[in-house]
Amino acid sequence: MAFLRQAAARPHHAYVLAGPEGGGKSLAARAFAAALLCKAGGCGECRDCRLALEDKHPNESIVEPEGRDIHVETVRSEVWHPAYRTAPEPGRKVFVIREADRLNPAAADVLLKVLEEPPADSVLMLLSARPDELPETVLSRCHVVTFRPLSEDFVVEALTGEGVPAQRAGLAARLAGGNLGRARRMATGADGLAFRDTAREALELAGRGPDGALEAADLVLVAAERYKKELVGQLSDELAPFLDERGRPEDAYRGAIRRIEERHKRQVRRAERDYVDRVLLAVNVTTSTASC
Repeated sequence: MAFLRQAAARPHHAYVLAGPEGGGKSLAARAFAAALLCKAGGCGECRDCRLALEDKHPNESIVEPEGRDIHVETVRSEVWHPAYRTAPEPGRKVFVIREADRLNPAAADVLLKVLEEPPADSVLMLLSARPDELPETVLSRCHVVTFRPLSEDFVVEALTGEGVPAQRAGLAARLAGGNLGRARRMATGADGLAFRDTAREALELAGRGPDGALEAADLVLVAAERYKKELVGQLSDELAPFLDERGRPEDAYRGAIRRIEERHKRQVRRAERDYVDRVLLAVNVTTSTASC
């Protein structure tokens, strides 16, 4: 983080943020993007900073895998073309590629062209838990910033520093496996830890034999489907800041709106799987605690 803080004044054109999942790469990328887009170098309070910290700045493009890979069409439309166009608002353009090791060969080739002839006003960040799987041609044109795994104590300290009660912070850190972003969502969301109730009920049912195990599976799947439906309804709240008084998209924010809609679609597609994963993790934590 100290390196990126210093780099914000005179940034290189591309960085690889490398380290394990939950190691703070996404948090660092948001903070670095805010510093790059903020006229004061990252004050943390202005409109540019607030939007960048929420991945909603019009001058920022977020690329994520669609399914297993990041496809060439995505890199062309979300990185290559915007990189050589005028930014929606005055200032730099920032491109964040998450899980960059999932670039397929054609997508990596297109990205390489941008890295070889980078626009002066663009900064690219490639996030990866497996940087060794990135093509050497791509890796060699980026500054590599390495992140170490976050300890559970660090996650608890970060959450309590944000006002989360210590007991809730500790539980979220354990259930999140040390992943700060996931722990924050669990600890601060209105129902972020509600899946624990599903886990407890499923565990009780599973202890009643084969029939109970089937009931437990049905219970988890029904709860996961309900979670997905609730997630679908959140899109309008995310888009509200970018709409005019008549509820129509403002022209300057059409790019940001499109990115929010795409990200929301990806979240909805994996919602049921994510919910089931959380329930299983809660079950594992519960059983391991009980056996101690």
